Amino acid sequence: MRVLAVNAGSTSLKLHLVDGEETTVVDGWVDADAVGHRVVHGGERFRAPVEIDDEVESAIGELASIAPLHNTPALSAIREARRALDSISHVAVFDTAFHATIPDRASTYAIPAQWREWGIRRYGFHGLSVDWVAGEVPVSRLVVCHLGGGCSVTAVLDGRSIDTTMGFTPLEGVPMATRSGSIDPGALLYLLRERGLSPNELDHSLEHESGLLGLGGSSDPRELAGTPAVDLYAYRIATAVGAMAVALGGLDALAFTGGVGEGSSDVRARVVGRLTFLGAFDVVVVPAREELVIAREVRRVLGG
Repeated sequence: MRVLAVNAGSTSLKLHLVDGEETTVVDGWVDADAVGHRVVHGGERFRAPVEIDDEVESAIGELASIAPLHNTPALSAIREARRALDSISHVAVFDTAFHATIPDRASTYAIPAQWREWGIRRYGFHGLSVDWVAGEVPVSRLVVCHLGGGCSVTAVLDGRSIDTTMGFTPLEGVPMATRSGSIDPGALLYLLRERGLSPNELDHSLEHESGLLGLGGSSDPRELAGTPAVDLYAYRIATAVGAMAVALGGLDALAFTGGVGEGSSDVRARVVGRLTFLGAFDVVVVPAREELVIAREVRRVLGG
């Protein structure tokens, strides 16, 4: 089954035609046997890949309010692709689905019961990337650092996610290129009440003006080499790896993936250098191949 893998980001549309294990970058809605769409947020409803119909498309649209930077472009790509390739099946493959195995102790926030009933919990993201890495590094206790524009650290026990740093949205966790990562919610309330920021202004600043950009004036750690911004960035990632090692009861391997994880030996060295107290563990760099995970899941759903 030839699968057109669609990865729609906030600023780009990546298309790969996957034939077996061979992938080709393509430009446009080329002929294929099926289409697989990466969707970042599946909420509580979508805990596994699903064939897309009008109802599923509508539900993905409703989730855009939680992850507007990610689900909104994915929804646009789904609508366009379904119009252009209306005679073949389309499947949504969710980043959050891989993290459906996270236990309650890791996914539950200490908040009022009503909020939890509204679905406020840790969902986790970068699931397609972590899934691929877990298959490439078959150890029992694995921590995956997906470091790119967005950054997350995930504990994988025997191939299953058991904890991760991103939460209800892709804003939580370690600092990222332009996203803040975790911050005291009291500070956000202060900015809203005392400094007069609107919710939209706050959202924009946390998503687009924070992280490495807010710390050092650039979103690229290569341009910030040797600066306090990169030291803080690597420190927060290392402390997150330590937390994930607690979840796993130790560490057999630490894997890096994503543009920064694969491309910055400086960041990797800074992170690993703070983790020597954990004893011996393998350090592995795994190139991201999310399109292969998308194609695999499409074939599984459609039986091809």
